[in-house]
Amino acid sequence: MQAKDRLLALAIILVWGVNFVVIKVGLAGVPPMLLGTLRFCLVAFPAVFFIPRPRIPLRMLVAYGASISLGQFAFLFYAMAVGMPAGIASLVLQSQVFFTVAIAALWLGEPLRWHNLAGMAIAAGGLALIGSGAAHGPGGMTAAGFLLTLCAALCWATGNIVSKKIGPVDLLGLVVWGALVPIVPFALLSLWFEGPARIAQALTHVSGMGVFAVCYLAFVATLFGYTMWGRLLTRYAASKVAPLTLLVPVIGLLSAHALLGEDLAIVQWIGAVVVMAGLLLNVFGNRLGTGRALARR
Repeated sequence: MQAKDRLLALAIILVWGVNFVVIKVGLAGVPPMLLGTLRFCLVAFPAVFFIPRPRIPLRMLVAYGASISLGQFAFLFYAMAVGMPAGIASLVLQSQVFFTVAIAALWLGEPLRWHNLAGMAIAAGGLALIGSGAAHGPGGMTAAGFLLTLCAALCWATGNIVSKKIGPVDLLGLVVWGALVPIVPFALLSLWFEGPARIAQALTHVSGMGVFAVCYLAFVATLFGYTMWGRLLTRYAASKVAPLTLLVPVIGLLSAHALLGEDLAIVQWIGAVVVMAGLLLNVFGNRLGTGRALARR
């Protein structure tokens, strides 16, 4: 990987790691479903008037937007609104790796390797440790927030499989046109859960930090992050690029601690380490098995 692309990859990881702190800041003044509405409105408009629609079936575009945009962020935003700390959210959301592997095995018939199963088992133990700190740990995590974040991870994983079924496509076009899908559902959810009075209050009294949060989520985390990540994936093997996402929860935990003063119970820190170990085994376990086989020869 060229030096400029390494810097680009690190910039994306930094953007996505800090993203969870920004969500928390945004939710301080904007309710979760309204935040989702505003985010995807800015992603889609005015870009849809200048960027061609990807040449994929409409049902696939809707499936992509419904899973990776609406489902993932509706659950994540609501989870963080009801008591999911930013740092832990960045880690628990990475369970999408294991959901993706499991769905690919069930839906696409992809084989499950020993390291996939072992990584899932280890990470599940880590998530259990993190979940045990709900409601009474220093991080203030609630059981509802934890479970909703797992639902967000499942939606992200479903979106990954949809993307795999779509195949090679202009990622910027997919992100922009896929952003049209969640706008109306988010707006209806906002009317249902938050009501016209709260929506009006949030829009008429939005702070500078609230505006910054919405713009960051739309332009930096979504348009810049996903587009540049797709560019890296087209230039280099996935095995070189994908493991870098393991740094996202590291940045998430550190930035939440530094910027929001979030801390975890000891058992949750242990759980975080165990989850990371499971992720590492899932990503690099195949190389370990190959290395052993070569050593025997």
